[in-house]
Amino acid sequence: MARWPLCTLGSVIEETLLDAMEKMEKAVEHTQNQFGTVRTGRASPALVERLQVDYYGTHVPLQQLASISVPEARQLLIKPHDRNSLESVEKAIRDSDLGVSPNNDGISIRISLPELTEERRREYVKVVRNMAEDGRIAVRSIRRDARKSLEHAEKDGEFGEDDLERAEKELEQVTHEHVEHIDAALGRKEQELLEV
Repeated sequence: MARWPLCTLGSVIEETLLDAMEKMEKAVEHTQNQFGTVRTGRASPALVERLQVDYYGTHVPLQQLASISVPEARQLLIKPHDRNSLESVEKAIRDSDLGVSPNNDGISIRISLPELTEERRREYVKVVRNMAEDGRIAVRSIRRDARKSLEHAEKDGEFGEDDLERAEKELEQVTHEHVEHIDAALGRKEQELLEV
């Protein structure tokens, strides 16, 4: 991530840039987490851990109700901490858009992931590209808000035009770096999806 000489920038500029950078890092992290929910040819706990399960009338993420492991390359094993929630977990998986059939043995649930067809892989690539674009939009939106904040501070006389120009260049560089992180994560995910 970009670093700037903090001693040469005003505290308002420094705070605005640090805040924008922090928000951008969260946007990149969120986008990468979203990528994890898209199925590849291999099993991954990220596919199911955020599924919402109706647990005694409350919607709870699956990862809070069960341990999720990968005993084989294309199989997930889900062991609920409370056996009474087994049917609710199974229903949440069946109702999800994963397109898999859970096998309930009374203690745990096994999910076998079928091979992805070429057509399905291409669909998933489109999905992750949309997720990446949403991430880029979030980063640019953060840049826009930070720029407005900097412009207001400059109009209020907290620093001069030259400082504003330097700060905007720094903000642009930080934005560019975060968009590059999203693009790199997208490239890795696409490669993973298209790998047979």
